[in-house]
Amino acid sequence: MQQFPPIILASKSPRRQELLRLMNFNFRVVLKEVDESYPENLKPEEIAVFIAQKKAAAFDEMIEDEIVITADTIVSIDDQILGKPETPEHAIAMLQLLSGRKHKVITGVSLLYKQQQNTFFDVSEVLFRPLLDEEIRYYVENFNPFDKAGSYGIQEWIGLVGIQRIEGSYTNVVGLPTEKLYQQLIAISH
Repeated sequence: MQQFPPIILASKSPRRQELLRLMNFNFRVVLKEVDESYPENLKPEEIAVFIAQKKAAAFDEMIEDEIVITADTIVSIDDQILGKPETPEHAIAMLQLLSGRKHKVITGVSLLYKQQQNTFFDVSEVLFRPLLDEEIRYYVENFNPFDKAGSYGIQEWIGLVGIQRIEGSYTNVVGLPTEKLYQQLIAISH
């Protein structure tokens, strides 16, 4: 098993925390408030990377011998960005837009180590089968889509019954492209 310097995960996402636990990493969670706005002219991939870099920059002065992992996941359909829903109606509208269509899930990741940022992203394409309005309402009422880009978690009920196909990394859709992350951690810690 590869040994890495101590790791800080700068994310309150329980899904990212679980992925790092499944990777058998020792890490601690440290949170900082960061403005997640971005310039209007950025492409979806650039937005995810831009926000991940902003999150890492908040740690620049305080970290010396630890690796800080920051990430941002966005959902994109027809070059429209679907962030986290603000209301149940907003979540329903997003899921109706995704129903029966393919969309992109993009996660930007930044690794801050010894004042150097190493940034990368991953893109997965996800296809939902046509969803019934009752299924969408059931999901929004019984699960918590409000902390998830695009209003859904692939590992939850709607993902289990509604996703027909994924092209790319499953863990990227969960919120952290673990295979790419592992390779990048090896690269920066040697």
